[in-house]
Amino acid sequence: MSAPDTNLERQSKNHRPALIGMGLVVVAILAFIMLAPTAPDNDAPDVATPTVATE
Repeated sequence: MSAPDTNLERQSKNHRPALIGMGLVVVAILAFIMLAPTAPDNDAPDVATPTVATE
């Protein structure tokens, strides 16, 4: 059953901040997923650092 006095314009106005917030969360999650694999691996040796052989 639906409400007898539904005002769609008022409902869309009242729900707009929540919908914008959910959209921002989705964008943030997608950005994290896309950028996370490009993070540097701290366990890998630095290629620019030369190794010095000791005798």
